[in-house]
Amino acid sequence: MEDYTNETIDTASLPRFEDVELTPLQPSYINVIRLNIGITFGIIAIVCGAGFYFIEELQPYWLPVAINYTAILLLTIFIATVRFRNSGFAFRKHDVIYRNGAIAITTTIIPYNRVQHVAIEEGWLSRKLGLAEVDIFTAGGQKSDIQIPGIDKDQAERIKQLLMGKILKEETDE
Repeated sequence: MEDYTNETIDTASLPRFEDVELTPLQPSYINVIRLNIGITFGIIAIVCGAGFYFIEELQPYWLPVAINYTAILLLTIFIATVRFRNSGFAFRKHDVIYRNGAIAITTTIIPYNRVQHVAIEEGWLSRKLGLAEVDIFTAGGQKSDIQIPGIDKDQAERIKQLLMGKILKEETDE
């Protein structure tokens, strides 16, 4: 115990993740986002329209509801677009970085030695556009820690192989 040292670390000299250039999501992924918004708001519009048509007591309120509906739709599109533009990912030598958000931007960094499982998901429109989502899981959870949507399917497969190779390497090194 006499040789024990606990030196302080100069945090100013640590590498900054903010300096890493992130790869943006595929531009065609914005179409998936827009379609999801369109389907959701389309269903809401149909339900509201049916309500106003069949329930006479609601008819005087159609204008305020339509104004609020339009405002919420435009706000949703704006926030989704900002979130899309702020999203990006990077794979470094020892970890993966994913950043996303519109109002609050979240940056998640997971070291490869914490990755337990990697999955690729494709929705029906994403599949038609050649896109996929890479889900990265760490120990102790049923939900993925990072979900990177809007990646080219071939690139998603390469990312999965990279991460699986890192996982296997970690297991054989132990």
